[in-house]
Amino acid sequence: MRYAFLVLLLTPVALRAEAPKPAPTRADEPLAKNFSPAKGAEFLDGVSLAWTRERKCATCHTNVPFMLARPHLRVGDPSAMQEVRSFLEKRAADWETDKPRTDYEVLTTAMALAGNDAAAAARLNPLTRKALDWSWRLQKEDGSWKWPKCNWPPMEHDDYYGVVFMAVAVGIAPDGYAKTELAEKGLAKVRDYLKKHAAPDLHHRTMLLWASTKLGSLLSGDEQKAIVQELLAKQRPDGGWCLPSLGSYKRRDDTPNDPNAPSDGYATGFVIYVLRQSGVPAHDPAIQNGVKWLLGNQRESGRWFTRSPSHDKAHYITNAGSAFAILALAACEVPLKEEK
Repeated sequence: MRYAFLVLLLTPVALRAEAPKPAPTRADEPLAKNFSPAKGAEFLDGVSLAWTRERKCATCHTNVPFMLARPHLRVGDPSAMQEVRSFLEKRAADWETDKPRTDYEVLTTAMALAGNDAAAAARLNPLTRKALDWSWRLQKEDGSWKWPKCNWPPMEHDDYYGVVFMAVAVGIAPDGYAKTELAEKGLAKVRDYLKKHAAPDLHHRTMLLWASTKLGSLLSGDEQKAIVQELLAKQRPDGGWCLPSLGSYKRRDDTPNDPNAPSDGYATGFVIYVLRQSGVPAHDPAIQNGVKWLLGNQRESGRWFTRSPSHDKAHYITNAGSAFAILALAACEVPLKEEK
């Protein structure tokens, strides 16, 4: 099955994928009667393919986490992932003649391809290496990048996230990419930036924790343990986590987000996944309670709902949350294959 999957992944796309675009995210969508990996794949394929085709870009809240999560789902037709990957590879291949529209395009392409390589093939594709290498050209002297600040927390609203985002991308890239001369030079600037700039909230400290599990010397062992304990303390009685408890994000109508809001897919999936990367065992009671929440809170469409911390017009963070839910379940060795 894995061999067939990789053959499909590495074969050029001959036909457009068939993955219907899901209906808009609704807070009142009913819960699924049973957890379904197939429905999860259907949602992720449809929403990520639609974003890629319509927006023609890679973004942190939709097709980037999709590329990290989709290889773990051993269900459905992987052609949607092939099409998204082919789009990203073509952008990277053409940058000399068709310049990147933004620095952000290069960084998100690098992360999406590196994460997909790590999950699906365990080897670094030449175009992934190109995207990563190109990212260092854009790094500023202080170690940061020109990151979008368009008031879409927790991802697209400050430079710090861009730095830890790239640290994760480099850390997860296969074939020892982080040890290359170019990467080591850039990572030295990243480390300097992180020493001079404290993470503004727990969400970004969690990103830093993730990066530190892949790269040395970002955090001491005691600092890692402190973040783990802080995350565990935020777990809600139902076993989940909620995004507003990880950062103080102001909504666009100036109303606050409630740090005691209901558990959501993004925070629960993200926290469990990073806790697993940091060494918290899958059998830990907190992890097991979180897994139970994920298994019991998938919606009928296959997604896991997360309310946008910005406004209620479009809950794009739900897309990332659904991908992180899959990553978390995979990290906890929950079977993600065809139901019998």
